[in-house]
Amino acid sequence: MPISESYRSSLYPRLSRIASHFGTPFHIYDEAGIKNTCLELKNAFSEIDEFKEFFAVKALPNPEILKIMWDQGFGFDCSSITELVLSREIGARGEDIMFTSNNTSAEEFQAAEAEGGSILNLDDISLLEKVPHLPERISFRYNPGDRRSGNSIIGNPLEAKYGVSHEQIFDAYRLAKNRGVSRFGIHTMLASNELNHEYMVQTADMLLDIVEKLEAELDIRFEFVNIGGGLGIPYRPEDSPFNLEAMAKGITLLFQRFKEKNGYMPALYMESGRYMTGPHGVLVVRAINRKAIYRTYIGVDACMTSLMRPGMYDAYHHIEVHGERNSNKIEVVDVVGSLCENNDKFAVQRELPVIEDGDLLIIQDTGAHGHSMGFNYNGKLRPKELLFRENGKVELIRRAETAEDYFRTLDFDKNVLSI
Repeated sequence: MPISESYRSSLYPRLSRIASHFGTPFHIYDEAGIKNTCLELKNAFSEIDEFKEFFAVKALPNPEILKIMWDQGFGFDCSSITELVLSREIGARGEDIMFTSNNTSAEEFQAAEAEGGSILNLDDISLLEKVPHLPERISFRYNPGDRRSGNSIIGNPLEAKYGVSHEQIFDAYRLAKNRGVSRFGIHTMLASNELNHEYMVQTADMLLDIVEKLEAELDIRFEFVNIGGGLGIPYRPEDSPFNLEAMAKGITLLFQRFKEKNGYMPALYMESGRYMTGPHGVLVVRAINRKAIYRTYIGVDACMTSLMRPGMYDAYHHIEVHGERNSNKIEVVDVVGSLCENNDKFAVQRELPVIEDGDLLIIQDTGAHGHSMGFNYNGKLRPKELLFRENGKVELIRRAETAEDYFRTLDFDKNVLSI
């Protein structure tokens, strides 16, 4: 989706100067846009007795972005030791962190318990026996099985590696209770980039239903229901935006009915990442080559190591050519990087204004799962990250990787085992 008009009006007149000063390629994020989305989310669920967003750190793991979320009163959804470290450096402790991992190691559980702990969200019933010190409050990630997931990113729940099955969920909470757990929550994550708000309402309804059944059978009470993340953004110009207001109204009504029936309302937790930051970032690249063979290829100075979604998921990211020159002359091109992989393409057979070497291209909606999914195949180095501040200043918030970074793991003490 083309970026917001407010971000466009701030960024585009300054883009040539920014690119000249910092050099391309770079991801650049809109502080004002991110804050506005945070406010919209909080306002949408204002009638829930207790609502909290746990920003999915995996979407955009940069301390400056996490500080914005922290200032908005959000917590953090973590799934690794590194994400725990990042969140704790911002100041998060204990119930400000939801630790949801899978195939979790003992080392990761120990990290989750350290420095004030976290809300432990277990992915499998067997993990109850593997947590070194079981806390008083836990939740399980629930996989309901035969239910539409909405897209291919997570897939069919019956085939997904995540969560406790429907057949196991009662035994999981029974076992937790018998082992001394006294505080409970429940979590699920069934979609990614879901644009149908009704699906998220159905997810909340499903969780509240299973909560009632668990409480009745096991004599326990649930402090929170976490409907996960997965709220989508309209990557294509023709896509309709996610209807947050309608989703919030539907879920709020369900929670109010639950309270009328059961005498209390559990807290509502979410862990959106893409929805919070995705539309508020772009990857800016420069055209460096034109190749005309069976197709016309526009080579740019970044590759899929900077944005792997098109190559991995065949995902669409809207592209604009900066400036007015040749805006009326359209051609069909593939926009490609320099990686030794044929799927290293940002766009395939896309209609774009005629592009010349030196032109800036703005690849949209890279504020989530862009830089964070980067990698180093072919020895390629990940780009810098910038933040367009509300005050009009542009700040470097992560430098580009260097060859020294790439080779640093080859600097180690000799270690040989003779066998």
